[in-house]
Amino acid sequence: MTSNAEMFRELPWPFPGNRFPDALGAVVMKTVLSGERPVLQVLHDPENGWNFADGVDDPNSSGGCVAAHVAHLLRLDPTLADLATMPPGTLADRYEVGGEWFYRDFVWEDE
Repeated sequence: MTSNAEMFRELPWPFPGNRFPDALGAVVMKTVLSGERPVLQVLHDPENGWNFADGVDDPNSSGGCVAAHVAHLLRLDPTLADLATMPPGTLADRYEVGGEWFYRDFVWEDE
């Protein structure tokens, strides 16, 4: 994949072959994309968007996240591929790379 490849925030789920599509984009914490911290929290939100966080820092901090292809994250951590089957409205947490994922239902809090 090239760096100027097309990226989509949402693609129809379930994914063909239960694999993340190359064109799928997500909101990703900069600490994860830089390799500073691993992905320890993944959200497949109720609207079918994906978010990858380090589970430590606040993903809502100003400038803390960017849009990136999920394929970039899979190169950093191939174990994330297992989450392609996670349904919308699910939040997954783990304690370490390669560790067991713990799933729970997710809904947006009323603002």
